[in-house]
Amino acid sequence: MSSEHARWRSPLTGRYASPEMGALFSDDHKFRTWRRLWLALAEAEAALGLPITEDQLADLRAHLDDIDYPAVARYERELRHDVMAHVHALGDVAPKARPIVHLGATSCFVGDNTDLLILRDAVDLLVPKLAGVIRQLADFASTYRELPTLGFTHYQPAQLTTVGKRACLWIQELLIDLASLRRLRAQIRFRGVKGTTGTQASFLTLFDGDHDKVEALDREVAAAFGFEQTYAVTGQTYPRKVDHEHVMVLGSFGASAHKIATDLRLLANLKELEEPFGAKQIGSSAMAYKRNPMRSERICALSRHLMTLPANTAHTAAVQWFERTLDDSANRRLTLSEAFLTADAVLEALLDVTAGLVVYDKVIARRVASELPFMATENLIMAMVKAGADRQEVHEAIRVHSLAAAAQVKQRGLDNDLVDRVRADPAFAPIHDRLDTLLDPRTFIGRAPEQVLAFLRADVEPALEGIEPVAPRGLRV
Repeated sequence: MSSEHARWRSPLTGRYASPEMGALFSDDHKFRTWRRLWLALAEAEAALGLPITEDQLADLRAHLDDIDYPAVARYERELRHDVMAHVHALGDVAPKARPIVHLGATSCFVGDNTDLLILRDAVDLLVPKLAGVIRQLADFASTYRELPTLGFTHYQPAQLTTVGKRACLWIQELLIDLASLRRLRAQIRFRGVKGTTGTQASFLTLFDGDHDKVEALDREVAAAFGFEQTYAVTGQTYPRKVDHEHVMVLGSFGASAHKIATDLRLLANLKELEEPFGAKQIGSSAMAYKRNPMRSERICALSRHLMTLPANTAHTAAVQWFERTLDDSANRRLTLSEAFLTADAVLEALLDVTAGLVVYDKVIARRVASELPFMATENLIMAMVKAGADRQEVHEAIRVHSLAAAAQVKQRGLDNDLVDRVRADPAFAPIHDRLDTLLDPRTFIGRAPEQVLAFLRADVEPALEGIEPVAPRGLRV
């Protein structure tokens, strides 16, 4: 049996998330980053006067990527310490560098700084994809800004809106998520070189009490990885609140995505709007006619998982005793990777769905026509009053006709014939020639088209400025 299929693999990397996000959370990326952190630390220490030779640095540079995973596994079984296992494995292939690897550092120097780099780069992967979804929905909203559709409150027929205006409700939530992601990206800092409990005592010893050099070391290592700032104070770790903030934003995005996909699933049932459906796609193994909204269902399924994860990071942040406790480690290996991989998978599916939404305008028009006569009764009453009729008499006549039309729809399964009843009633003769105008759906959508254009101009375009949106590339499975 193939080893690839003989053990459990995460569907997030095997099926749903992008290869780029999967690579970011891979062992290779993590441990190669560890080695680059050790190199940056040694280079900065040498530049600041510690007795580290160019031969030692060259030996370290030559072995940044040749990780002997079996050797690491043997060391970890013996030492029960993942960082020291890698230190020993690196020392075996880079013996000249062995004395200066991890000099003055604690395990969190490589572990936490790597995690912060991954958080930063993972956000950088998500932002253009989210911008891509917003751009596609914005184009959709603009195209359908004037198309009347039946609005729903409590999933019961309400006043009309437009297809484009409804899409703007989805966009508005995604804009909140985009702003939150960009805020996190702007605020994230490096842990830097802080030592075992964050006091930098080991580095102060190495530099014979020279505080300026310790501060310079912190700055230079951070700068080597593109950070302008480090956290001014830490325990052994960077604040686990940082993890929680990231996962909380991703969980909030999951709620936005779930709402959008749920609306699409409901609209698909109404046959008003559908996600793209492949020419050879099978909706059901038994019912050949089915066009199940599987992409939207996938978005809901993954989003539900994503929405549960912030509770996990909140608990982890809450139980970090004093300067740190290790019960965060195994948990974070699961939670951080799953949060970003799941968010990425949801965005991949949203990109695919929003690129090819199909609108059935005739079905929409038919549903509008079936409900609009009831909504228009107030307009009919007002028109009759303006023509000189008694309001109470008109109200009673409309009430009787409305109940009869409702009985036609609910009890006999027929079309709504309220307009025909009004047209046949001589009492309404003063407005018979105006009925088509009074019942034009476009007169019931208020400022929806204007709102769409104003929203796109004032909110969407500025939010997308400076971001190159990612285009859909099709789902992997």
